[in-house]
Amino acid sequence: MQIGSYVLDNNVMCAPMAGITDRPFRQMARQLGAGLAVSEMLSSNPKVWKTEKSMHRMNHSGETGIRSVQIAGSDPELMAQAAQHNVDNGAQIIDINMGCPAKKVNKKLAGSALLQHPALVEDIVKTVVNAVSVPVTLKIRTGWDTDNKNGIEIAKIAEHNGIQSLAVHGRTRACMYKGFAEYDTIKAIKQNVSIPVVANGDIDSPEKAKYVLDYTGADAVMIGRAAQGRPWIFKEIDHYLKTGELLPPPALTEVKTILLTHVTNLHQFYGDVMGPRIARKHVTWYLKEQDPEGQFRSTFNAIEEGENQLDALNMYFDSIALIN
Repeated sequence: MQIGSYVLDNNVMCAPMAGITDRPFRQMARQLGAGLAVSEMLSSNPKVWKTEKSMHRMNHSGETGIRSVQIAGSDPELMAQAAQHNVDNGAQIIDINMGCPAKKVNKKLAGSALLQHPALVEDIVKTVVNAVSVPVTLKIRTGWDTDNKNGIEIAKIAEHNGIQSLAVHGRTRACMYKGFAEYDTIKAIKQNVSIPVVANGDIDSPEKAKYVLDYTGADAVMIGRAAQGRPWIFKEIDHYLKTGELLPPPALTEVKTILLTHVTNLHQFYGDVMGPRIARKHVTWYLKEQDPEGQFRSTFNAIEEGENQLDALNMYFDSIALIN
C-alpha cells in the first residue's frame, strides 16, 4: 500500500477517532501492527489551535512512523491554512474529514455533511491539495442518506483533484453507526477510480478483513471501534492476510503489559489530572472480557491518582492470574 511517496508496512490502518486516536493510542496501534494510524480530527478554525485539546491533538513529539493528520472544516481557505499549519508541525500526510456523522460537526457543514455539496467538496479538495507538498487523503461515507449515495461521484472528484488515497466507511451519514456497514458501494467506488481505496466499517476480525478486501477489491482496510481495548487486532489481521493463519489470543500477561504501558503513556501525555481521567475509558474497553459486569470498573473509575491506578491494575491482574 502506497500513499504518494510513502510505502506503508502493510495494508491494515487505524481509523481516526475523535477522543481516542491520540499520540499514545497511535503509537500503541503502530507497535501492534498498524501500517498507518491517523490522528484525531483537528479543526480548521485557527481560533481553537491554542486550546489545550488542540495542542494535545497536534502533539507529534517523538512519534514514530508516518504521521497522518486529519483536518475538518468547510471553508476551503481555512482548510488549506490548517493543512499548511499541520505540515509545518510535522504532518507527513494530510487527511480530510468528510465522514464524521456527529451533529456538532455536521451543523457546521463539516464532516459527512459536505457530501451534500459536491461543488464545495471539489473546492476544498483542490484548495488543500494545492496548498501543501505532502500527499492528501480523504475519508468519506457512502453518501448523505440511503436515497443519496453519491460516493462514486465524490470519489471521482477526489481522484480528479489530486487525492492520493480514499477511505470509505460503508454507511451513510444518516445511518450513523446503526445497522450494518455495506460494502457494495465501496466495491463500486473501487471499480470507478484508480487511486487506492480503503474499506472501513464493521471490520472486527481477521476473517472479516479478508472477506471485505476480497469482496470490494479495496487496497486496504481501516479498523476503528474494533481496536478500542484490542489494539493487537492490527497484528492479528496483518498476520492472517499474509499467512492465512489465525494468531492465538494474547496471553493475560501480554494484555497486562500492553494495558499498563498504554495507561502509563496516557498519564505522561496528559498529565496528573487529565491522564487518569482519560485512562478510564480505555481500561473499560481492555477489560470488557475479564470484567463483563463492570465490578472492577466501578472501583477503578473512582481512583484519581495515576500511580494508584497502576497499582490497582497490577493487583487486578494478579488476582485474575490466581483464579486461572
